[in-house]
Amino acid sequence: MTDIAGGTGGMTGGATGGGGEPEATDSLKAFGEVVKAFRKRAGLTQEQFAPLVRYSVPTIASIEQGRRFPPSAFVDRAEEVLDAFGVIRAAAKHLARRPGLASWFRLWARLEAEALSLNTYECRLIPGLLQTEAYARTLFVNQLPPLDDEQIVAQMAARTQRQRLLHERPNTAYSFIVEEHLFRRHTGGPEVTRELIDHVVELADRRNVEIQLMPLVRHDHAGLHGPMQLCETPDHRWFGYSEGQESGQLMSDPKVVSIYLMRYARMRSQAHSLKYSLSLLRQMRGAL
Repeated sequence: MTDIAGGTGGMTGGATGGGGEPEATDSLKAFGEVVKAFRKRAGLTQEQFAPLVRYSVPTIASIEQGRRFPPSAFVDRAEEVLDAFGVIRAAAKHLARRPGLASWFRLWARLEAEALSLNTYECRLIPGLLQTEAYARTLFVNQLPPLDDEQIVAQMAARTQRQRLLHERPNTAYSFIVEEHLFRRHTGGPEVTRELIDHVVELADRRNVEIQLMPLVRHDHAGLHGPMQLCETPDHRWFGYSEGQESGQLMSDPKVVSIYLMRYARMRSQAHSLKYSLSLLRQMRGAL
């Protein structure tokens, strides 16, 4: 399964089943050292550099320490601001592979990291950005063909890295529409589900996160074509993304993306309200 983990929601959301293409952590650290060296050469502190490339100081620090994959816009701006002779762009080319991310998901992951708006509908698994470690581990452990310990560690690292977006990008608007039955399935058992619901309710308290549940009984449903994601980029272009079991498809055709936007807008009206969705989650939590 894809979205199941590393891909969008579940298992891929970045994670591959058996064919992950891991990247050595050293390559991210090396890229960070290159950026730091050119920043210091320019006589800039992280605080001075951050507004020039239009990224926060914590993001700059994470990139320089090799803890965060650099967005493409950062690479271009850093190259220009630091007059790096093409070295920063060249170093970034060696970061095409990311640990624990399915090959078909990587381009979407880069768009996701820079999104102004990110809309997610999921009917198979709790979206990756909302998962707890215990829930995600349950998915990875039950994946077929089985993953070895190293693959599980890589996928958990990729999932954790993606989830930082919710905290590091407070100006990005996140909308999630999740089928109610995904919480009632009790994946991983009652304790895992209790922790998951608590986590989702806590995330829903953030000003930039909206979570709606789609009712168990719904006579009309605009999401019958399956899971989807929609992303608005900094230049206000919209892209769509959908996953199958062993593949993912990025949608850039405005006509296709328009259909996705239309379906998502309809689902927002068909799902429970934000307030009732949280109330329902708390009811489910109390019944466990």
